Amino acid sequence: MNTFDGKRVFLVLGTSTGGVGAHVASIAEGLAAADARVTVCGPSATEELFGFTAKGARFVPVEISAGLDPVADARATRRLRKALRGPGGSIAADLVHAHGMRAGLVARASRPVGVPLVVTWHNVLMAEGPKARILGAAETLVARGADLSLCVSDDLVTRVLKLGGQDVRFAPIPAPFLPETTRTADDVRAELGDSDRRRPLILAIGRLHPQKGHAVLIDAAAALADRDPKPLFVIAGEGPQRAELAERVERTGAPVRFLGHRADIADLLAAADIVASTSQWEGYPLFAQEALRSGTPLVATRVGGVPAVVGEAASLVPPDDPEAVAEAIAKLLDDPEARERLSKAGIDKAAGLPTVEDGMAQVRAVYRELTGA
Repeated sequence: MNTFDGKRVFLVLGTSTGGVGAHVASIAEGLAAADARVTVCGPSATEELFGFTAKGARFVPVEISAGLDPVADARATRRLRKALRGPGGSIAADLVHAHGMRAGLVARASRPVGVPLVVTWHNVLMAEGPKARILGAAETLVARGADLSLCVSDDLVTRVLKLGGQDVRFAPIPAPFLPETTRTADDVRAELGDSDRRRPLILAIGRLHPQKGHAVLIDAAAALADRDPKPLFVIAGEGPQRAELAERVERTGAPVRFLGHRADIADLLAAADIVASTSQWEGYPLFAQEALRSGTPLVATRVGGVPAVVGEAASLVPPDDPEAVAEAIAKLLDDPEARERLSKAGIDKAAGLPTVEDGMAQVRAVYRELTGA
């Protein structure tokens, strides 16, 4: 069966500016094409960024906050519960699929009795002390309340099983193919105010959040500032750490520039000499898949699902180690043949990764299993 014959699927997400929102948009588009009646519920900003309605879905604003907030959570729960009910209180959903722990928590409290709940776990929660205990309790509620959990890395599968998940499966999230480049590398560098083609361009992609470890990258950039020519590090992304990271750049003198949210990742990848990621944790990172496909050599931390994605096609370093990051980048800058080897290995590795169609097939199979579609 290739269609869902009007099955009513609700996709729920919290705050997102990157991979989670793009993944939900991809699912919404695929389901709409398969004749499902798709409703996306999430913060209004996600519709502006990802255009769910343009993918064929209905959008209902549900302001799920980024952090635990009892007042905001209660408001979001009431809003989602209302969306999941039709006229006269009838059930308006055949399945609810929440993305992330925060969305899963609200969806668990909102879904009507008898409606299956799928939760995709996109991230580990990084906290300490009392906050970690509170978040751990919330994770347990979500894990035990979901009929089925999909996890983007093997370590998340292990965690959700320990939390009491009933049916927990690995579900990689393939990156959609980026659009073709529209500008030359020289055009991109000119926009960045860097006309010296000899100057190495190091690109990082990711929201400005502690999980992404950009402070480590800034320290590594500072350690390489005396090279001739001096590398230029650029970070494409926005987030709550902007001011803090900018202060670190000023204090250390690191040659780092913040680009904010960008829609021209393909152009940036084509212009870059190296892609660098210093994350504390990643699941099945889109940036790594995009870097491999582009043939841009990748330096990344050996965390979460990164090794499974890149295999031998990247230079992997420990997390929280600016010296190791700086050394790995310097070695690649000094060895054009090594960069060429990584470039070819990346393209070969990317060719064997799951496609968006593979990911959509898994989602459809799960939905059919739970709804009988």
